[in-house]
Amino acid sequence: MYQYTRINHQINAPTVRLIDETAKQIGVMTIAEAKQHSADSGLDLVEIAPKAIPPVVKLISYSKYKYQEAKKLKAEKKGNKGGELKEIQMTPFIGDKDYEDRVKKAQTFLSTGNKVKLSIKFQGRQISHQEFGYDLLNRYKTDLVEFASTEGDAKLLGKKLFVIFSPIKKKI
Repeated sequence: MYQYTRINHQINAPTVRLIDETAKQIGVMTIAEAKQHSADSGLDLVEIAPKAIPPVVKLISYSKYKYQEAKKLKAEKKGNKGGELKEIQMTPFIGDKDYEDRVKKAQTFLSTGNKVKLSIKFQGRQISHQEFGYDLLNRYKTDLVEFASTEGDAKLLGKKLFVIFSPIKKKI
């Protein structure tokens, strides 16, 4: 959604509240006085709060203001992470350190609101000993019991055993 911002001569309020680049308040004055401040400093008048009484106008370079707004919007989008499906892969005979790393990674994914798909890939003849995969899956489930719950049962498709963990909403 694009919001139109009035600048300089487009501002039509009789009195405005003027603030400078550092967000320090200069005061309430007529639009003519504000335009004089703008001319003296070489900066633009940018209306940042048109619905306020009187409207708030900032002394700032318009290009700098647009850059700051774009940066703010990008930061908001960046903060809205979560709800994605992240996949963690392992084999039934994974080493302890690698297993711990995968658990920590899953905990970070779950704490940011993402779902985690655990895939246990059987290689070669390992598929004949599926119980090792199920044992690993149960161990993983107990390690993540505080962070997640499983969505349904584990499924075996081809040589992959997988289950999806969804984050638990903490009650405050």
